[in-house]
Amino acid sequence: MNMMAKAGTDLMRAAIITGPGKLIVDTVPLPAPQAGQVRIRLQGCGVCASNLTPWSGPEWMKFPTEPGGLGHEGWGHVDAVGPGVSSVNVGDRVAALSYHAYATHDIADEAMVVKLPAALDGQPFPGEPLGCAMNIFNRSDIKAGQTVAIVGIGFLGSLLTQLASRAGARVIAISRRSESLQIARRMGAAETIVMDDHWRIIEDVRTTTEGRFCDRVIEAVGKQWPLDLAAELTRERGRLIIAGYHQDGPRQVNMQLWNWRGLDVINAHERDPAIYMDGIRQAIDAVVEGRLDPSPLYTNRYLLEELGAALDATRDRPGAFLKALVTYP
Repeated sequence: MNMMAKAGTDLMRAAIITGPGKLIVDTVPLPAPQAGQVRIRLQGCGVCASNLTPWSGPEWMKFPTEPGGLGHEGWGHVDAVGPGVSSVNVGDRVAALSYHAYATHDIADEAMVVKLPAALDGQPFPGEPLGCAMNIFNRSDIKAGQTVAIVGIGFLGSLLTQLASRAGARVIAISRRSESLQIARRMGAAETIVMDDHWRIIEDVRTTTEGRFCDRVIEAVGKQWPLDLAAELTRERGRLIIAGYHQDGPRQVNMQLWNWRGLDVINAHERDPAIYMDGIRQAIDAVVEGRLDPSPLYTNRYLLEELGAALDATRDRPGAFLKALVTYP
């Protein structure tokens, strides 16, 4: 039977971003779940590249943030439920789509919480980016025998490399960092290309595909040049999938090329929370079944007090960096 858990304390710790590149970790009141809500004692939260623009302090950003703000990749155990909640119980281990997860606790609507099976005990599970990868993969319509180029091998590009290669596609991984290309090989890429010279890359792909170029090209960087490059690598009547987060200003596209080749262009971003949750459920199944293994990609771990360093590393990508997790012992 669902019931309110006794927290034993009315306080929690939460990160508050106070200005560009600055934060504190403060002790704040512990929120109580309302009707239809769940409170989660978080074990950790992934650090998303979408945090970097707010972290840099653009004119539109307001400081200080709400406690825990910007964190949205949390997982942990339910420690209290509000009236009317029936799908989860206190003690269940869950992934959640919540929005203040840079904290030891967060509140989520019941519909935004999904149980994690016992097979995932002990494993981090930042549900939002894993679900995002599944949704992008679904919209890419990748099939066995296709040639797929993935431009940008970060956390998302690595997951998509694994999903595409295990679906039977021939994956060409393109990245500026040699460490990322090594990961892409481990994730199943058949070929890797250093992303340094625009025209050389095009010629390399032309050669390796015998002039046909790629059935599917996924752009996973979020910048102008990789978007231009991705279009050039897409064959006639191929599909160009935009997975990069293009939220720092307008982009230009080579409509002459897009039009001449008759490209199908997919903006593979979701804004419907229900679709996000469906992707998270698919990701759980994929990890349990062995179709997806994100564990080698969690390269850097930080405590809550080290969130600033985690955000900086996500921006600067030192060495073999791919994904930062903030964990709460």
